[in-house]
Amino acid sequence: MRARVLAATAAVLVTVGPVVPAQAAPAQAAPPARAARAPLPCPKAPAPKVSRPPRPVPPPAVPQDRVVGGEQLDTPGLVAPAGAPAPPAVTATSWLVADLDTGAVLGACGPHEYGTPASTQKLLLAATMMPKLDPKQAVTVTRGDLDIAPGSSAVGLLVGGRYTVETVWLGLLLNSGNEAANVLARLGSGTVPGGVRAMNDEARRLGARQTHAVTPSGLDGKGQFTSAYDLALIARACFGNPLFRRYTLTERTQIPAQPALKKGGFQIQNENQLIYRYPGALGGKTGFTELARHSYVGAAQRNGRRLVVTLLGAEARPVRGWQQGAQLLDWGFALPRDASVGRLVTPGELDTAEAAPSGTPAPPTAPAPWQGPAVTAGRRIAEGDWRVIAPVAGGTATVVGVLVAVLVARRRPRPTGRRRA
Repeated sequence: MRARVLAATAAVLVTVGPVVPAQAAPAQAAPPARAARAPLPCPKAPAPKVSRPPRPVPPPAVPQDRVVGGEQLDTPGLVAPAGAPAPPAVTATSWLVADLDTGAVLGACGPHEYGTPASTQKLLLAATMMPKLDPKQAVTVTRGDLDIAPGSSAVGLLVGGRYTVETVWLGLLLNSGNEAANVLARLGSGTVPGGVRAMNDEARRLGARQTHAVTPSGLDGKGQFTSAYDLALIARACFGNPLFRRYTLTERTQIPAQPALKKGGFQIQNENQLIYRYPGALGGKTGFTELARHSYVGAAQRNGRRLVVTLLGAEARPVRGWQQGAQLLDWGFALPRDASVGRLVTPGELDTAEAAPSGTPAPPTAPAPWQGPAVTAGRRIAEGDWRVIAPVAGGTATVVGVLVAVLVARRRPRPTGRRRA
């Protein structure tokens, strides 16, 4: 009996755990610096020489912006999962393939290299303004809305014409209407410059730190840049909006007549050939200027998996931009589902990390699993929490005292008598 009581007492003490003074957590060793290595060359398809304006000088590289999404993405060359087949050779100067749902980056070429967006910048306008605007609202086009570069893409909206916001969105996404971009930027923020400021604010919220908009349409402007990684962040935000998903898959629509202006209506068609020719296509956006060359964003689904591809600085020969995107999508779909070289950050994530005090670890994304009161009390005792130490010590002493009393009582001689049932 004594052995059983002593064993019980030991069990209580083991459950509570030893009382130890709190100690400072050991400092984590600084991560070793990455060894310098030559970037892997990206597979390049031969492209014809073209005349183009001088390339704009990009802003100075910001080291922390180049590692957004993971350190492997800090390269001007190719990054791909270990053991993955070589990606297709394309003419794009930079590109990226990512999973729209998980945010995993499957592969890229120069993902954080600066490039000029052309009309793929209209996706940033959509990500900024589409949640704000009522698609059924009517808007009147002003003369200032038609202030676009001569010869640039336009859907054909008329000064004084009245259109629903939905019609203007379709004109923007199907026909890349630059006057439609001005209408939506003005309507969403009061003025076109105000709309551009809102676009830049949204880019920062999304984590697209290498993106700076100067025009809402993507027409070239001094200091206007983006990256293949940033375009993927922006595209992911767009495809999260059901209105965008419907608009970008629309094959054709009717621009209504304007009786007050004595002008008839007309039909426009979607210029993104991916939606007609690629099984499972979800839509996207084409872009071109003489300075930017061809840019492209496209998305598709296959076997319950949704991927997006972004590319900048491509030439239309030997294959067009959307075809290069289709080849990269095929490559991405052939990779295992767990393949990854980085990730797309979530909206607001970088702002939250920057707001935390220096040296403060980021808050956990999920609470630690519950381990029961004994383990929790033992951990708090080890940390020197006297609010737990005092009651536990008192409780332990009480338990031990009771056990000793029981042991002593059992050793006393019992009076003989009739046993009760």
